[in-house]
Amino acid sequence: MPGIEARGCESKFWRYASPVLALLLTGATSGLIFAAMGRPPGLTVYTLLIAPLLQQDGFQALAVKAAPLIMMGAGLSVAYRANIWNIGTEGQFTLGAICGGGIALAFPDAPRLALFPAIAAGGVIGGMLNGGLVAWLRTRFNADEILTSLMFAYITQYLLVYLVTGPWRDPEGFGFPQTALFSGNALAPRLIEGTNVHIGVAIAPLIGLALWVMLEKSLLGFGFRVLGQAPRAARFAGFSENRLIWVAMLISGGLAGLAGVLEATGTLGQLTTALSPGYGFTAIIVAFLGRLSPIGVIPAGLLLALSYLGGDAAQINLGLPHAVTGIFQGILLFWLLGCDILLQNRIRWKAAR
Repeated sequence: MPGIEARGCESKFWRYASPVLALLLTGATSGLIFAAMGRPPGLTVYTLLIAPLLQQDGFQALAVKAAPLIMMGAGLSVAYRANIWNIGTEGQFTLGAICGGGIALAFPDAPRLALFPAIAAGGVIGGMLNGGLVAWLRTRFNADEILTSLMFAYITQYLLVYLVTGPWRDPEGFGFPQTALFSGNALAPRLIEGTNVHIGVAIAPLIGLALWVMLEKSLLGFGFRVLGQAPRAARFAGFSENRLIWVAMLISGGLAGLAGVLEATGTLGQLTTALSPGYGFTAIIVAFLGRLSPIGVIPAGLLLALSYLGGDAAQINLGLPHAVTGIFQGILLFWLLGCDILLQNRIRWKAAR
């Protein structure tokens, strides 16, 4: 009979094999669920994970979808390595878009060279304000950052709804919950003219690389890693826990805000209630699938972005519900956490008595 036996140290093999096994199990489980729904399992999985890449401009759409996930996943990987559990990147994403979008609406005719940097800075500051408030509550009142960051995510979403249905609503938008379109000077620069491939596509992997260097090669990164593994040792070594909490929340919040403002100015061209399909929550899965490595979140972000594109294709071609994307992502997280038991444990077969 199978049993679980502690390894005594983490398995380097399973650290990288666990996500692969989780993905295979996710495909098999999803296939069974789709079969129970009366859909061909093989065709459905193919539609989710392969078909979007075969469409015209499929790789461009994938890169645009992946950019915000990679930015947020990289920031979260830093925070989580320090055991600082920022669950509210959805709110930081939204507040960044609100702050940057407000600047775009207020100064539509400002010169492009001044306007877009101001918009991007506004997005970063908005995300940092949200993250900083969570850090303040944690360091001042010892409030659980999981609860406070999640709470602010919902507050910020309602703030967006209020703005786009009230003071910022487009008077020529036929009553739809959206702002006026941003001016051309406020839009994110395009890497490929005539497409939605904006500057964020290039920035996202550079952010991942920069944060990996910081985390692995700098004293600050060493402080994050020590705090996550042995908080007492971090304090004994002279690292300020409160300072590290602030820095981690400002990094992860600022990057989420940048992702939000780039989504608003690079993909949508305005603010709407449909600003995010849940990128902030999906970024949590991206961080864990990437093994909490800012480099690892790059392929993880591409995979989760593919699930969004595949979910849209499954709705159109197979008549599956909108929830199919969330189902796939939830199953993936379930199996990833389950397979991670093999990091510290091995399966032993014992003879039955």
